[in-house]
Amino acid sequence: MQVHLDSAYWLGLAISVVLPVLVGLVTTRVTSPGTKAVLLLALTAANGFLVELAGPHPSGYSVGTAIVLWGVSFATGVLSHFGLWKPTGVSGKAQDSLVTGSSQPQGV
Repeated sequence: MQVHLDSAYWLGLAISVVLPVLVGLVTTRVTSPGTKAVLLLALTAANGFLVELAGPHPSGYSVGTAIVLWGVSFATGVLSHFGLWKPTGVSGKAQDSLVTGSSQPQGV
């Protein structure tokens, strides 16, 4: 059995691995985990639907396939966050990289 995945699917998978770092870049350490999860869910939804739009569809665009890709993208993002980015400290560094003046403690 031969499996062939179009480059759009591989690119979508790579984006799914990087999305948790992007969430870290646009949020702060005090942002609630629920807000971060919803943001990741929205970004992975966009990723899933765009990958299906860019992928090959001999039988037409499939919303069902886009939803499956969304689920795979979200699961990949969560797993890469807890399995790769958080243990290596990349998540924390991403959140610290875009600290604004108003989020720094007063008197420091």
